[in-house]
Amino acid sequence: MSRFATFATLLAVVLGSAAARAAEDQAHQHEQQSKPKPEGHGSRQHPAEHDTTTADPHAQHAKAAENEPTESERRHVPPDPPQHPLRDMSNKRMIELMQMEDDAPYSMWLLDQLEWREIDNENALSWDGQAWYGTDYNKAWFKTEGERVEGDYEGRAELFWDRIIGRWWHLQTGIRHDVGEGPSRTWAAFGVQGLAPYWFEVEATAYVGEGGRTAAGFSAEYELLLTQRLILQPKIEFDLYGEDDPRNGIGSGLADSELGLRLRYEIRREIAPYIGIVWTRSYGDTADFARAAGHDDDDVQFVAGVRAWF
Repeated sequence: MSRFATFATLLAVVLGSAAARAAEDQAHQHEQQSKPKPEGHGSRQHPAEHDTTTADPHAQHAKAAENEPTESERRHVPPDPPQHPLRDMSNKRMIELMQMEDDAPYSMWLLDQLEWREIDNENALSWDGQAWYGTDYNKAWFKTEGERVEGDYEGRAELFWDRIIGRWWHLQTGIRHDVGEGPSRTWAAFGVQGLAPYWFEVEATAYVGEGGRTAAGFSAEYELLLTQRLILQPKIEFDLYGEDDPRNGIGSGLADSELGLRLRYEIRREIAPYIGIVWTRSYGDTADFARAAGHDDDDVQFVAGVRAWF
């Protein structure tokens, strides 16, 4: 046998042995993959395939607690199902049934000031009140103010139609009637009332009377809450007239002003006693008429009274 033949025979034996070993290894690997993997040390499982709640009793208890209803859910009693189907209805009828009308009429009476004063060294009763009835958009509004001193009194009454013209403002038109020592006067009235910036309550009204008489009034007040019940209220008022009215002691121009400071305590929202101090002053011809009648044209008065509404 030649050397080439011997080498070829040896190479064939080696390759055959290697092929047999590779086939045996492949068969063994396939057998290992087909067997189930043990769950002991070294086993690797996907988190979704490994349920820790089956092995941990605390986790099982926590999971059960999560599924339990709450106290509110246990005490809730569901309503009975509707007995009749809801049929189509008008908007007006739906508002009546659900009692949710936002344009319903309402009323209020406010006695802003009912107080004792000392005017010209005499006891006096002073009042300032108003009432209204209507909806959020349209109201009938009544205002009155005045004072009574030792049997003599003077004051005014006003009746307005009130129309809302903005979120914070109302337009008011109506009539005013004055009574006092002199002849009574009647005026047509046009004004605005509302809440100015920084929460000032403002009223401004112009008047046109008999014989071409004109007048104007302005007032502003603010409520400062010292506590939820104790409230300090400053207020300022001006009156102006277009011409002299000697029979009523009124001069043209700026006639008078009043600056008040009242401290009230709300026993409840509807009733609140108060004390305060008021400074009144007359100007120009009005001051002259006051002095001629024996009245003070500049006076500081201490007041005590009550504020109420219902």
